[in-house]
Amino acid sequence: MTQPPPGYPEYPEYPQQSAQIPPQYPQQQPQQPTYPQTPYTYPQAPQGSAPIPPQYPQTPPQAPLTPPAQAPAPAPAAKPAPSEDPNHPNHINTDARRVHIASQQRHTDATAVGNLLLYLPNFLCSLAVVGLFSAFFGKLAFVVILLWLASGALVFHRPTESALARRLLHLRYPTPQERAKIEPVWREVTARAGVEGRNYELWVEDSNGLNAVAAAGHIVGVTRFALNELPNGELAAVMAHELGHHVGGHAWSGLLGYWYALPGRMAWRVLKAVSVVAFHVSRAFGCFGVAFVVMIVGGLAFATISTLYGLPLLILGVPYALAAVGRRAELRADEHAAALGFAPMLASVLDKLHQGEQHEQAAQTARNGGVPVEESALSKLLSSHPDYHTRLHHLQQYLQPQRPY
Repeated sequence: MTQPPPGYPEYPEYPQQSAQIPPQYPQQQPQQPTYPQTPYTYPQAPQGSAPIPPQYPQTPPQAPLTPPAQAPAPAPAAKPAPSEDPNHPNHINTDARRVHIASQQRHTDATAVGNLLLYLPNFLCSLAVVGLFSAFFGKLAFVVILLWLASGALVFHRPTESALARRLLHLRYPTPQERAKIEPVWREVTARAGVEGRNYELWVEDSNGLNAVAAAGHIVGVTRFALNELPNGELAAVMAHELGHHVGGHAWSGLLGYWYALPGRMAWRVLKAVSVVAFHVSRAFGCFGVAFVVMIVGGLAFATISTLYGLPLLILGVPYALAAVGRRAELRADEHAAALGFAPMLASVLDKLHQGEQHEQAAQTARNGGVPVEESALSKLLSSHPDYHTRLHHLQQYLQPQRPY
């Protein structure tokens, strides 16, 4: 070992060789815990009791003398009414959707104009009657005539329309349940027509007949039968037909003409009643009395005709002309409903009306002893509605499938 220089401490001594002792590992595996070796003894059955076999009946059971009562068969499901059956072929979807409102809500077609022109003779006769009546008011006679002329505006007055609907047409407001049925249908009809449906009022007639009405300027009424028995597609076709009367101006023009013809009609009824009474009184005086009354009535009629330039003679033909215009207006309203896509539904409604008419004719024939009751030609000319064959014929162009272009 090298000696350190003088003045320095001695180097520390290090071991020359260090033997590394390996770690000690366990030589034996750890023993598993021991459990008790006592075997399990199962419980012993009691020695003094032998198992008893089950007892079975020696004789077969007797069948009951009366068969057990069977449970009643479930009643068949009630068939939904046509108005509530979504699987009906004439059912339509009335879900709310976007609506395009047309810029022109109404117009006055040729039938409406013709209706007003045909009422002109009645209007002039009524004006003459009002003029004679106003003579009793002296200086206020002109005011009375002006008030009568201005009274035509009441046709478009909502409270007056409601009064007419209740008193003359026997309509009423729908109940909440009826409104829940009729409003979605009306919304679908007006949506297809591009018309604001809120401008019109919906009414119901307590009737068991299939009918509807368009009155005044804003009233659409349907019967209770049509509301509850028709599928919503057929009800929509009926309401689309009535909307056609409003859109074409048929409803307001007819009511306006009827309003201004009332004084003349009332005067005619008074003259007719007076003539009948005078004729019956004159019969008490024999032939001389009858001849006298005939001369008086004939003289008044001739004076009236000559004074009014034959106008009363035109009035005799007005009912037939108005009936012809009314039949044309019905066909126009049918075309309006068919153009909105309700042609099949409207044809089904017309078929039902035709069947109802045939049943009524059969009942009248039975009451008449089997002799059929035929409608006269004059009554056909006075009918305001065309026959069902004519109406169905005009619908054929809308019922035929469209050819592809």
